Amino acid sequence: KALYDEALTAEDIIGLSIGTRPDCVSDETIALIRSYAERYHVWLEFGLQSIHDRTLRAINRGHDRATFLDAVRRTGNSPIRVCAHIIVGLPDESREEMLETARALAELPIQGIKIHNLLALRGTAFGNRYEQDEPAMMNREEYVATVCDILEILPPEMVVQRLTADGYREIFLGPEWAANKLAVLNAIHRELEARDSWQGKRYGIGKG
Repeated sequence: KALYDEALTAEDIIGLSIGTRPDCVSDETIALIRSYAERYHVWLEFGLQSIHDRTLRAINRGHDRATFLDAVRRTGNSPIRVCAHIIVGLPDESREEMLETARALAELPIQGIKIHNLLALRGTAFGNRYEQDEPAMMNREEYVATVCDILEILPPEMVVQRLTADGYREIFLGPEWAANKLAVLNAIHRELEARDSWQGKRYGIGKG
């Protein structure tokens, strides 16, 4: 509370964007954040990464799907805007499993999403693995096509806050194509144009 109060006293600050884990939000914490959301523009960002428990165990997230769904349930239908983070290209996930994550999020009371590609970063378990044997990772074309598939599934009103990785220059190992964020964004735009597609084009198709 002291940190949030201090931030909101700064000049030209109109709100808060709070990044956390779904297993770190007690009812008391949500009540505090809701009190700010009644007066300011507030986003609460949950790191999900995947809706699949098998993947969450493999990447040592420390929480499961049910914990995320519970956090969204307790936060939803309030002035708080909820954003979910996902990673595309996680080890041993099929493209269909990645799309299942998007379909699950499309049906939840969340207002935003950040889409991130898998990176190998120095000092992480996957980074160590990458330095030893360079495990197979998505190429740019696969990533772009999958992101466009995801965008087609999401509700048209959902705010897409990120489409690819950003930063990490000091510890970045790979894949090489991910270092050029602008090129990835341009490739996504070109793919949507080539498909004559847009966010929400396939939202709701197949329901019922």
